[in-house]
Amino acid sequence: MYTCPMHSEIRESKQGSCPKCGMKLLPEDEITKHTKGVTENNYKPLIIILLLILLVTSSISLHDFFIGSFHLQQSMVYFMAGFFLVFSGFKLIDLPGFAEGYSTYDLLAKKIFAYGYIYPFLELLLGLLYAGGFGVAIVHIAAFILMVFSGIGVAIKVIKHEKFQCACLGTFLKVPLTKITLIEDFGMASMALIMLFLK
Repeated sequence: MYTCPMHSEIRESKQGSCPKCGMKLLPEDEITKHTKGVTENNYKPLIIILLLILLVTSSISLHDFFIGSFHLQQSMVYFMAGFFLVFSGFKLIDLPGFAEGYSTYDLLAKKIFAYGYIYPFLELLLGLLYAGGFGVAIVHIAAFILMVFSGIGVAIKVIKHEKFQCACLGTFLKVPLTKITLIEDFGMASMALIMLFLK
């Protein structure tokens, strides 16, 4: 029998896709392996990674402060660069797996599966632009649109109380798709918007 990793009530005699979320149905004996760690409280990997990015940002900003070149906007650029580079890297570890997971909740990836393959490279490009000092208006606008659009798909699933594995860290680290993911997406979008208007 085949079942869905996120909806155990779905059981089929042959492999296919879950009618609720679109994920590939897996043999029942593999479900434990695929769902292990996908719990409401499994935010530890996400929290540690975000704290490390914040720590590096703070360290560089402190250096800027001591040499008299500290600017809040520049510190935000440091964080954005780290965020996009690190998060795109985790997605690229298993690009096909990310694309499959992302297609279960992102509005565009649901309709155009190939977008799941493109998205990590968009994040990578934004990370490189921020790291290279190209924190100009068009980059902030692109980051804002990308994160808001991604957040909308998450919001719909959260409102429906559907349990999904977040693809924000790819398939390498399992993070549940809940309100924390919303804070991450819309928080980054807000930061891009703030930088757009900061002088």
